[in-house]
Amino acid sequence: DAMDMIDEIKAAPILNGVRGSKPVDKIALAKLITSVGALMVENKEISSLDLNPVMATPEGAVAVDSRIILGD
Repeated sequence: DAMDMIDEIKAAPILNGVRGSKPVDKIALAKLITSVGALMVENKEISSLDLNPVMATPEGAVAVDSRIILGD
């Protein structure tokens, strides 16, 4: 699931908080990942979706910019 994916990335220790910083809201990040997956499944006309950057903080997660390409 999305939480497992988050915990498996190389940057996972940073998301858990380093050098006195608070951990990010991994639940919000997982919800964002799940929502994007659902969007892709429900909208077959989307051929590509890019979220960059995604900002994750202790208060939540948000896609700052996105690009959606429709078609084949």
